[in-house]
Amino acid sequence: MRSVEEPTAQAVERVFRQEYGRILATLIRVFGDFDVAEDALQEAFIAAVGHWQSAGIPDNAAAWLTTTARNKGVSRLRRERTQSKLRDQVKLELEVPTVMAPDEPDLLRLIFTCCHPALNQEAQVALTLRTVGGLTTAEVARAFLQSEPTVAQRLVRAKNKIRQAHIPYRVPPDHLLPERLASVLAVIYLVFNEGYVATTGDGLIRRGLCTEAIRLGRVLLGLMPDEADVYALLALMLLHDSRRDARMREGELVLLEEQDRSLWDRAAIQEGTALLERSIRLEANRPVGVYQLQAAIAALHAHADSGAATDWSEIADLYTALLRIYDTPVVRLNRAVAVAMADGPDVGLRLIDDVAVQLDGFHPLHAARADLLRRVGRRAEAATAYARAIALCTNVVERRYLTRRLAEVG
Repeated sequence: MRSVEEPTAQAVERVFRQEYGRILATLIRVFGDFDVAEDALQEAFIAAVGHWQSAGIPDNAAAWLTTTARNKGVSRLRRERTQSKLRDQVKLELEVPTVMAPDEPDLLRLIFTCCHPALNQEAQVALTLRTVGGLTTAEVARAFLQSEPTVAQRLVRAKNKIRQAHIPYRVPPDHLLPERLASVLAVIYLVFNEGYVATTGDGLIRRGLCTEAIRLGRVLLGLMPDEADVYALLALMLLHDSRRDARMREGELVLLEEQDRSLWDRAAIQEGTALLERSIRLEANRPVGVYQLQAAIAALHAHADSGAATDWSEIADLYTALLRIYDTPVVRLNRAVAVAMADGPDVGLRLIDDVAVQLDGFHPLHAARADLLRRVGRRAEAATAYARAIALCTNVVERRYLTRRLAEVG
C-alpha cells in the first residue's frame, strides 16, 4: 500500500479495511473469479490514494471503491481478451447503473464459499481471513506463525479448488444450511481460539485474531439475524474475551481463579449475556445447542464474584448436557475438571483417567491432572505429570507457568 500524508492515508486505509470483504464479495460475483476481483480491488485502492488526496473523500467511499474496481477489472479483462464466459458476465454487469455499491447478500455468499466442505479446514480459515476479513497474506501467516509462501500456496490451492470443482457462489439451500452454517461457525471459533490461547509462540494471546473472529461473528449476525447459533457463538467469544486484560500479569499466565476480576470487561460480559439470552429465546422450542451450552458455562464464570463463588456444580451439569450432544475427549476433560472443583480432586482424577489414553498427546490433560495431584498432596506424581505437560506444550508463556509449578512440587 502506498504511503501518503495524513489524514487521507488513514481514511483510505480505514475504508479499505472496513469494507474489503463486502466489496470483494460483490466483485467476485461480477467477475466470477477471486484473483480478478482481488487485483481489481487493489488497483482501486491505489487509485483512491491519489484521487482522494486531491478531490477529497467521497460521501459513499465504499461505492466509489466498488465502482472503480469494477471498471478496472472490466478494462483488464478486455485487454487480456478473456474467455467468452467472463466477457458475458462483464457485459451483463455493465448494463446495471454506473455506480455500484457493495451488496450484503454477496458477503454472505462469500462466507459460505470460503467455508465450503470441499475445502479442508486450514484452507477455509486462510481464505476466510484473507477475503472476508481483509487480512493480507503476510498477516494471516503471522497470525498462525506460518511462512508467507506456505499460506500463499494454501490460498492458491483453495481458489483453484473452487474454480475447478465449480463450487457454487451462493448461500446453501435450506436443507443444507444447518450443516454448512456449522462449518462457518467452526471456522470463526477456530480463529478465535487460536487467538485466545495461541498454540505456539512466545505470547499467550493474539488479540488481533480474537478481534477479527469477533468482528466476523458480528458480520455473520448482521447477515443472519434469525440464527440462534450465531448469537450463541458471538456471546461465547465475547464472554471469553472479556477476561483478556486479567489473563496476564507482568508477562506471566494468571489462572482464572486467581484473576483480578475488576479488570474484566463488564460491557462485553453484559453484551455476551444478552446475546446468549436472545439465542435461547430463538431456540425456545428446540434442544439447546453446543455454542449455547458453552456460552452458558462462560457466563457462569463471568458473573461469579470470585473463584470460590463459582457455581462449579452447575458448570459440571452443563458439561454433562454438552456431552449428550457433543461427546469428545476434550469435553470430557473439561467436565472432569469442573467435577473436581465441585466434588473434590479425587473424583476429578478418576474421570481424567478415563480419557488419559485418548488425550495423551494433549498437554492440557497432563497439566490438569498435575494440578489435581498437587492439590491432594501426591507431589511425585504431580511432578511427572507437569514434566509431561511441559514436554508437549509449545507456547512459551504456558511452559513458564508449568515449569514454576513443577519447581513447587519437585
